[in-house]
Amino acid sequence: MPSISNDHDLRGLLDGLPAEQQRVVGARFVQSVLHLSRDERVHRAIDTALRPDASPDELEDAYHAAKAHAIKTYTDCGKDTDWLAQADHFVAAAAAAVLTPDNLLVGKANRAWRAAMQARMAINCEMVESDADTLADQVQRQYAVADEALAAAG
Repeated sequence: MPSISNDHDLRGLLDGLPAEQQRVVGARFVQSVLHLSRDERVHRAIDTALRPDASPDELEDAYHAAKAHAIKTYTDCGKDTDWLAQADHFVAAAAAAVLTPDNLLVGKANRAWRAAMQARMAINCEMVESDADTLADQVQRQYAVADEALAAAG
């Protein structure tokens, strides 16, 4: 079975997933940076996104909660005073991306890919704050999650 080893392959796999699988895989990407979120509503939104049996109403409520926190924390972006606040924003944006309702998706937007990129932005902010180099770890985690999705699809 092929293994995901670069972003081109990752995006190709994600583009081939049905919407529900995009949501679950994307939520797993967000789950790996959830420690950077300061808002319990974002945590609950990801819990909802991970549930295959979540109802459309639950998913929409989760989207609105994550989006509200992303909007609230947007003003922290661009400030160089609190990188962890910016990381919090990107986690919320990743959660909102994963939960975006179909009618709000633009063009060929892919929930999981957008979540992956926002999660990486959160890690970038964490790296500035801590001087740790964890982006490569995050990218490898995303590839591993994608490999698991590929294996599960058979």
